[in-house]
Amino acid sequence: MQAEGPSLMRAAMSQLNLSARAYHRILKLSRTIADLAGSEEILSTHLAEALQYRPKIMMG
Repeated sequence: MQAEGPSLMRAAMSQLNLSARAYHRILKLSRTIADLAGSEEILSTHLAEALQYRPKIMMG
């Protein structure tokens, strides 16, 4: 994983209140996105793309 990757995931975990299960699902999706892009590493762009696919929960 790229240098910004862990800090991006830490920020997402705290801001989005992600569970451990959600964390692993995002990593798995990021790996798939990286594979499709032909990348050996999961880059921050792959993590960001995986995070954008999270369902939005409407409050109120």
